[in-house]
Amino acid sequence: MSVLDRIGQKLLFSFDPETAHGLSIAALRCGLPVGSPSPRDARLKVSLCGLDFPNPLGMAAGYDKNAEVPDALLRLGFGFAEVGTITPLPQPGNPKPRIFRLTADGAVINRLGFNNEGHDVAEKRLAGRKGRGGIVGVNIGANKDSADRVGDYERGVTRFAPYASYLTVNISSPNTPGLRNMQAREQLGELLSRVMAARAAASAQPPVFLKIAPDLVEAELEDIAAEVIEKKIDGVIVSNTTLSRAGLRSASLAGEAGGLSGKPLFERSTAVLARMRKLLGPKMAIIGVGGVDSAETALEKIRAGADLVQLYTGMIYAGPALPARIVAGMARSADRERLKSIGELRDTGCANWSKRL
Repeated sequence: MSVLDRIGQKLLFSFDPETAHGLSIAALRCGLPVGSPSPRDARLKVSLCGLDFPNPLGMAAGYDKNAEVPDALLRLGFGFAEVGTITPLPQPGNPKPRIFRLTADGAVINRLGFNNEGHDVAEKRLAGRKGRGGIVGVNIGANKDSADRVGDYERGVTRFAPYASYLTVNISSPNTPGLRNMQAREQLGELLSRVMAARAAASAQPPVFLKIAPDLVEAELEDIAAEVIEKKIDGVIVSNTTLSRAGLRSASLAGEAGGLSGKPLFERSTAVLARMRKLLGPKMAIIGVGGVDSAETALEKIRAGADLVQLYTGMIYAGPALPARIVAGMARSADRERLKSIGELRDTGCANWSKRL
């Protein structure tokens, strides 16, 4: 971490986590911080689902909830950015405090609850950037008090299909009561059928990804894989935050309700990723998320079966220069291993990682 990053982190950590998050969004909106550009390396390009990613590293959903700064994130060195989760109606989310830094663990617990400004606000922002370059995905969700949650996802597809490079169906947040139940096979089958029908009827047909939880057992993973294949979903994002608190050193905060992200999520999420690669086969697109904070952890996700990787919590602790550092590290790895394409690493560690689940 650079001296500038350390100063920035000390300043932000002097605020409560949610205030610090808002300040970081404001800084990006104003053109700060200025990150060093990522190397443009042809070996890092990934072509997936009809999209050409300049590098495999993306910003995960949850940071830019209201599509305020996707282009600023791309300028930090990310190959793509995912905004949201966005629900049809604005909602405040759960009561504060609802974000907790577990500094000793390099982790965060959040119970935000899909706080966002709703479809109308996000659509205006995304419409305003239409025609610009860069891959920007849109993560869609359901309102907490919705009488028809599947209908909320249909509305999300219809609203954002014209503006999204890809759409993510998020049913894996632990902070909206009952939402994860939609991962059960019967409910999932109905959801995916209606989502894909909505996409077919939309004015554009971007790829659709499904974001799943890391806390699933083998039988549940098998059911999800079967539905994803049957309904012809384009890809899977593995994974959202975990409810597990195994091995945490931050004992005073470990009892806080919510989803855990950061370093402690790496092992479990990577093992689930490898299992999903085995279940889905070599052609399905998979994005790996959870505990990515270095070129080494990003590359390990690819070895486990990911085509692309995402991060969020890692940047909280390592600063805004992290994306460029990771991309540069990937390029150095390509030099060392004499790779023609970063994709040559995919699945090389899948067998070993799948045994860890």
